Amino acid sequence: MPQISIDVQELTVGQLSARSGAAVSALHFYESKGLISSRRTAGNQRRFDRDTLRRVAFIRAAQRVGIPLATIREALAELPDERTPNHEDWARLSEAWRGELDARIQQLGRLRDHLDSCIGCGCLSLEGCVLSNPDDRIGQFGSGSRLLVERRA
Repeated sequence: MPQISIDVQELTVGQLSARSGAAVSALHFYESKGLISSRRTAGNQRRFDRDTLRRVAFIRAAQRVGIPLATIREALAELPDERTPNHEDWARLSEAWRGELDARIQQLGRLRDHLDSCIGCGCLSLEGCVLSNPDDRIGQFGSGSRLLVERRA
């Protein structure tokens, strides 16, 4: 990992990429989505404040645990003056995200369990497969577009 002098307060996109491990294209994407910001030099080159490294680390950590970028953007926008998240911010936000993650883990567990039975039969039937047709409440009345038929009658 390239070392950058402590005296350097602004990073180029290449330096930010090398230090954060995020691809330049990902950094451009984060910027387009309002997750990070830069200023432009007279030569129209991006310059990022050094603390953007911590913001990128925060974004990537949240993504790794399955938090959508829109949710991350909302969390960052709530920080005073859009400052860089600190340890206390991460603790508070991760606690708030815990319920969402727990629900997602339960849903993935149910999908995994149904996948085992689906692989066993291999039918992928729209009439009975919980993976192809989850939460089907109208299937008990027959197959096909039941609501469309009823509306035309």
